Amino acid sequence: MPTPDFIVELRRAIGTAPLWLPAATAVTIHDRKVLLVKRSDNGAWTAVTGIVEPGENPADCAAREVCEETGVIARATRLAWVHVTRPTVHANGDHAQYLDHVFRMRWISGEPFPADDESTAAAWFDLDALPPMTENMRRRIELSVGDGDRTVFDTNGFPPTDPAR
Repeated sequence: MPTPDFIVELRRAIGTAPLWLPAATAVTIHDRKVLLVKRSDNGAWTAVTGIVEPGENPADCAAREVCEETGVIARATRLAWVHVTRPTVHANGDHAQYLDHVFRMRWISGEPFPADDESTAAAWFDLDALPPMTENMRRRIELSVGDGDRTVFDTNGFPPTDPAR
């Protein structure tokens, strides 16, 4: 699914002005392999990502996006990282910034294929042989495959450690 309907409606009202949006990244693991898609807009290999719909739980969004984009059924097992992305300007000129919820997902069933027009390929990759990708995407995967159950929350230093600040 390309741009959700609620964003299309917002864009009619505000044009390309910045939007603050909740998002989910689904790092789906099966037999020490990770599910990746090759994006049709820029050719980058990434974990499945998507925008959380109004009223939707971010973990449900992650599972929905995996199914919509790859045909794979997966379930969220851990929230690995909550972070704010850098401001983005999309190819159509829309400005956005995302509060991203990165989930470790457990494969349930299905073989991956590019199930929509957002990607040109979908495949499993050995964790030790990932294709080139951004450092940020690599970090999402690394934090998700760790053995612990901790969630990482990135902060910008608030509250300050020095009470006088």
